Amino acid sequence: MSVRVQAWGIIAAVLAETDPSGAAVRQRLSNSLDENPGVPERALLEYLLETRRSDANTVETLETAREMRLTPAALPPKLAEQIDAIRSMSRISALLENQMLMTAFQPIYGLGDKNVVGVEALSRFVSDDGAAAELWFAEAAAVGLGANLEFSALGSAAAAARDLPPHLFVSLNISPTSCLDPRLPELFEHIDLPVNRIVLELTETIPDEEYAQFIAAINPLRDQGLRIAVDDTHSGAGALSRMVHLRPDFLKVGRDVIGDVDNDGLQRALTACLVDFSQQIGTTLVAEGIETVGELKVLTELGIDAGQGYLLGRPSVRPKDWVSWNTRLDADGLNRQFVGPDQATLNPQGNDAP
Repeated sequence: MSVRVQAWGIIAAVLAETDPSGAAVRQRLSNSLDENPGVPERALLEYLLETRRSDANTVETLETAREMRLTPAALPPKLAEQIDAIRSMSRISALLENQMLMTAFQPIYGLGDKNVVGVEALSRFVSDDGAAAELWFAEAAAVGLGANLEFSALGSAAAAARDLPPHLFVSLNISPTSCLDPRLPELFEHIDLPVNRIVLELTETIPDEEYAQFIAAINPLRDQGLRIAVDDTHSGAGALSRMVHLRPDFLKVGRDVIGDVDNDGLQRALTACLVDFSQQIGTTLVAEGIETVGELKVLTELGIDAGQGYLLGRPSVRPKDWVSWNTRLDADGLNRQFVGPDQATLNPQGNDAP
């Protein structure tokens, strides 16, 4: 059901009430509807906002209906769900209209030469409630605005990337569903970031029924230089087999694979297998969430191509931090920082030395 249809349903239910005490509330909604002909959702949103400001303690205020414990006849559960959808649409629409998001970049280092080779773009939202980014994207997807918000985030990241060193690739998070949106190719035509610097990092597994459609949609962009990254969250045999056909440019593995790899033999064996697998299919293997010098040392020894994590660099929204990513990672300095100068001097080749 569309948001517009839901809005009409809520409006009809409110205006159908005959309780004299709610006459003023219903009149405000009717006036708002007259002021927004053909756009019932806007009329309803303005009505909800107006009643929240002026009648916060009124029983008829839909915004606080749940807290007021109205009877089911006054506010059926279905209407409550519809109101939640309208509120979510209002929040997301306001965020998009006011451009209330910015981009943080986290460096991705090539572990062989310790130089930054790219960045991952991470959305940061300017909101009163401080909601995490994933909650915003989930809320947007729930009301049919997921692609809109993802495309806005991509545009914001592309604009911010102008302040990055020009040789770095930029990894942008996107859902497979948004990759099927016909607006995606047009988006790349209207941003300053060259397509050959863009990596689309898939945030979800591609549904089986959409796999062929996804390949057909994304291959023309890959022919233009676009690259694809997938993570190994779902590392079953089926997922790995699919990667052979998708041939992603980057395979990202997280802490469930590389965590404590310097102390756990099974983790080390699994990582070694993934290194061999990625080499066989011609994919760059990236370790996410590197937190210790010991992990960095072992991952480098195993032949992991690239890595990111708090040890190497935290996400930052400040261009002055991004400029420093032109310099080579000081692995010896990291060792001294985490094990202490005295220990590093006495045992320069110890277990924690990268």
